[in-house]
Amino acid sequence: MNVFNDPQSRRYARLTGAFYVTIAIAGGFSILWVPSQLQVAGDAAATFANILANRGLYAAGIGGEVVILVAEIMATAMLYFMFKPVNATLSFAAALARLSMVGVMAAMLFFHAAAYALADPGSTLASLSEAQRFDLAGLMLAVHDAGVWVWQIFFTIHLAILGQLVARSGRYPRLLGHAMTLGSVGYLLDTLSATVLTGSAALATITGVFLAIVTLAEVGFALWLLIRGPRPATPAPAFA
Repeated sequence: MNVFNDPQSRRYARLTGAFYVTIAIAGGFSILWVPSQLQVAGDAAATFANILANRGLYAAGIGGEVVILVAEIMATAMLYFMFKPVNATLSFAAALARLSMVGVMAAMLFFHAAAYALADPGSTLASLSEAQRFDLAGLMLAVHDAGVWVWQIFFTIHLAILGQLVARSGRYPRLLGHAMTLGSVGYLLDTLSATVLTGSAALATITGVFLAIVTLAEVGFALWLLIRGPRPATPAPAFA
């Protein structure tokens, strides 16, 4: 437990980086790979046939999301204490925004569970026809996926603030911090393109550019934490 005693130490930073990497690996598995193996676009019957035939994989995907939530909670708390000396108020605001994101992600798991229960012939709604159950189960998955558009708003706020804390800390590369703040707009644009400004090819292109920037910045920051850790403190510009 001594590693948690000094938020400015290299060991503390490396552990924070380890949580970041855990989020990335578990997210790649649960959010990207598992759905690609089970979901069939536009075909609810095929999707839920895959889920019922691969119950272990579906459960593993949910388990991976739980791992993400645990790692997110730890990373959020550790980032708060790491950057509290830079600006306590903004560090707390960044933590609240990220925890709000975690709350939305946790709520999304209920819809995953509901979709599975509806698709299972032995569920409590077995009196419904198969088509009705699949329609309801498809709705649950759609609501689960819509949760992404909600948590991305909170994540935009978190990254915009965190990026400036990183840039002004004097202990991490300013370029990474500014890139995080700039690229954070990509998450907000992604939500807008999926909910309000649908079908805009130009917006999709711009969104992709910003998401590429923020992805590189986040990966770079995580690897910097994990491999190098904080530099000796140097004077940094204060917040106006």
